[in-house]
Amino acid sequence: MAEAVRLARQGLGATAPNPCVGAVLVQDGEIVARGWHTAHGKPHAEREAIADARARGVDTAACDLYVTLEPCNHHGKTPPCTEAVLEAGIRRVFVGAADPNPRVAGGGGEFLRSRGVTVDMGVLGQECRDLIADFLAWQLEHRAYCILKLAETLDGRIAARGSRAEPEAVSGPESHARVQALRALAGAVIVGGGTLRADNPRLTCRQPDRRPDAPQPLAVVVTRRLPWPDEERHWLLMHRHRELIFWTSEEAARSDAAKALAASQVRVWGLPEGPRGLALRSGLERLFSECGVHYALCEGGGRLAYSLAGQGLADETRLFLSPRVLGDACAVPAFCGGFAPEGAGDAGDAPCMAGALRLRFCGAEPSGEDMMLTLRPQTFAAHDLAHKEAL
Repeated sequence: MAEAVRLARQGLGATAPNPCVGAVLVQDGEIVARGWHTAHGKPHAEREAIADARARGVDTAACDLYVTLEPCNHHGKTPPCTEAVLEAGIRRVFVGAADPNPRVAGGGGEFLRSRGVTVDMGVLGQECRDLIADFLAWQLEHRAYCILKLAETLDGRIAARGSRAEPEAVSGPESHARVQALRALAGAVIVGGGTLRADNPRLTCRQPDRRPDAPQPLAVVVTRRLPWPDEERHWLLMHRHRELIFWTSEEAARSDAAKALAASQVRVWGLPEGPRGLALRSGLERLFSECGVHYALCEGGGRLAYSLAGQGLADETRLFLSPRVLGDACAVPAFCGGFAPEGAGDAGDAPCMAGALRLRFCGAEPSGEDMMLTLRPQTFAAHDLAHKEAL
């Protein structure tokens, strides 16, 4: 199943609105065929693995199938994968995660069992559920999947204090290249108003092999204080050929500054107030429904990062840890905010461990001289799939 997970990741960014799925066929303990969902509308992973087996002259009826997601049992752009499994004569199927779509959940496994196929659910379940975290956001919450990117020193600082003519990089060139790959995946890049004013960021994808005509992600700025067009004239001119969106309070969205920005072809979205600041979920929902954005990349700063994570919307955090120590308690922290995370209760009203926001480590790998950590929320709060493993 670990190999199926690895294969599934190769479809990241190409399969939306479908999930990434990988599959392998195993005969006598050896992997004999591989497949993954390569793009939306293309054959699913199970069919790709079966086709690979046949191309190699493998007897599929003598194989077990390992697949990261429950085989589909409905007609869409492609026929049901359950039919392909039966046609191949496969008698045992190992599944990582149940289909989260409430309209079809469990249908594939139940159908195969009704035809005499042995189906085991929950193999590497956590890893396989992590694979479809983006699909969960789209299917169950109808919003863009949000990746939070942070680059910090060993003492947790993302920037030195004070303003500088040019922003100082915390991480190295290898980490910068990984960030560009994240921007290539994203349909929108989100920053806070403080980052806009301090860094004058470009928020563009600048991969060396990127086609000149490839679309750039939307630029989104979250701020309660909307700038007048002449205040951020340089930044607005730099992005005049891109779609710009400001997220602000509903009151600020009715202000003269908002009208002036709208006259400059800049969109201003008023977000409702939540118990912990602007309700960022509303913005992610609108990105998904109005702009067709499947992946949003948030690049901070610290207050926006904590607000996003505290509202349970940092679906995935990529933290680039630099082997530097700034040693300044007044430098900008990676997370800062004046509210408790969702579910922390009264304990979060004052800084203490009982009210701390909890994340889950999912991976760590070197990135040049840095270390890239991948983290996710402690639980799938909005869509607990544990009961599906009994199917």
